[in-house]
Amino acid sequence: MTPPNFRRDGLTVFVRGLSLAAEIGVHAHERGITQPLDVDVTLELTPGPVERLDDTLNYETVRAAAHDLIARGHMELIETFAERLAAACLGDPRVRSVAVRVEKPGALRGAQAAGCEIRLSRAD
Repeated sequence: MTPPNFRRDGLTVFVRGLSLAAEIGVHAHERGITQPLDVDVTLELTPGPVERLDDTLNYETVRAAAHDLIARGHMELIETFAERLAAACLGDPRVRSVAVRVEKPGALRGAQAAGCEIRLSRAD
C-alpha cells in the first residue's frame, strides 16, 4: 500500500538477457540457419497498485511474443524484429512505452556484438 503522502509516478518492468535463436540476416549464408540474439525489453507501465499478477505485466508474455515472432520465419533485419516485438508489447494497454534492445553476437568481426535499440510509446 502506498503511503498517503506519496504518488505512483511509474512502474518499470523489464526482461534482460533473453537468449533466442532466430533465422535472421540479410546475407544468403544466413538463410535456413538460426543465429543467437540477446534481447532486453524495458516496459513503462501505467502506475497503479500491484497486489496480484493481473495488476502488472507477466514477463512470460514478453518471452512468448518474441518466440511468436521468431516462429513466423526468417527476418532480414534485427531492427524489424525489435520494432515488431516493441509493437507486440504495446498491445497491452497498460504499457505506456517500451524499449527493445537486440544484440547479435558474432555479427561483426572484432566486436562482442552488434545491434539496435528501438523505443516506442503511445501517441496519446
